[in-house]
Amino acid sequence: MAINAWARTPDLRTLAVLFTLCVIPFICGITRAQSLDSRPIRIIVPFAAGSVTDVVLRTVLPSVAQQIGSPVVVDNRAGANGVIGADLVAKSTPDGLTYLMGGAGINAAIPSLVKTLPYDPINDLVPVVRFGMLPFLLLVNTKVPVRNVPQLIEYAKQQPGALAYGTPSSATLVGMETLKRAANIDILGVPYKSSPQAMADLVAGQIQVLIADFPTAMPQVHAGKATVIAVTMAHRSALLPDIPTIGETLPGYDNTAWLGLFAPRGTPAAMMARLSDILTRAIETQDVKKKLAAIGFDADPMPQSAFGPYVVDQIGIWGRLISESGIKPD
Repeated sequence: MAINAWARTPDLRTLAVLFTLCVIPFICGITRAQSLDSRPIRIIVPFAAGSVTDVVLRTVLPSVAQQIGSPVVVDNRAGANGVIGADLVAKSTPDGLTYLMGGAGINAAIPSLVKTLPYDPINDLVPVVRFGMLPFLLLVNTKVPVRNVPQLIEYAKQQPGALAYGTPSSATLVGMETLKRAANIDILGVPYKSSPQAMADLVAGQIQVLIADFPTAMPQVHAGKATVIAVTMAHRSALLPDIPTIGETLPGYDNTAWLGLFAPRGTPAAMMARLSDILTRAIETQDVKKKLAAIGFDADPMPQSAFGPYVVDQIGIWGRLISESGIKPD
């Protein structure tokens, strides 16, 4: 009877052993999770430091660092119109620690501009969250005797091939080639690795025309070193209400880009959803919105559920623009 009673009621030593066997794996699991969470998150910017993609990301990040609970590292990998950085992310381990700060140029236009990419732009990169919309400015060197789009068209027709424009991104390339075809003018395109580099050459007179983002353009405009003659979106900018749109001269013209975050295929859905939520809330705060508006960026976050279909649609839209502009894929 004593033996049966012992079997039914384990002694303290037996309970201790069972407790240890259960608790140690649980504690190790917590420790491992904490260790993973403490590793830095890396966001690849496929353009140079100081580019609008870089500036927008760095404007938003201070508001999300605490919520993420991990250090966030911005890694600039410029080159090949963003393809180098995008390829790096597409081939990264999908552990939720590497992301791409992409946008219309690299994620929507490039698929129609490059014949063979080292990655699949649709299947290898998963949309996480859209940050908002990015208008551009049409600029000329101050020595070019034009102050509006009609004058630029007339000047270019009088001197075919005498003007050159910079192409620091696929979005600006599409914008200029669309303008050229609509106006039936000849302006030579010169490729650049970054918008700041192209802007420096515009100021120096190495090129005469440039489509650039607000953060790159406005310091030079305010300093009197570049002249803005139009905005590229469908409606006038609230920041520059007196500057006409290109569409006021060439009806239907609209070159408005967007920026957003992407992850390598296979990244855990829960991690992407959490990051999407954190970034959306950060972008919608009044302080961040005000800072983004000051650089001409329209904060308009889009959650992952809507951003995925949006990107697919944008690939079709930019593909049509590229085809209509006459650009041949390389």
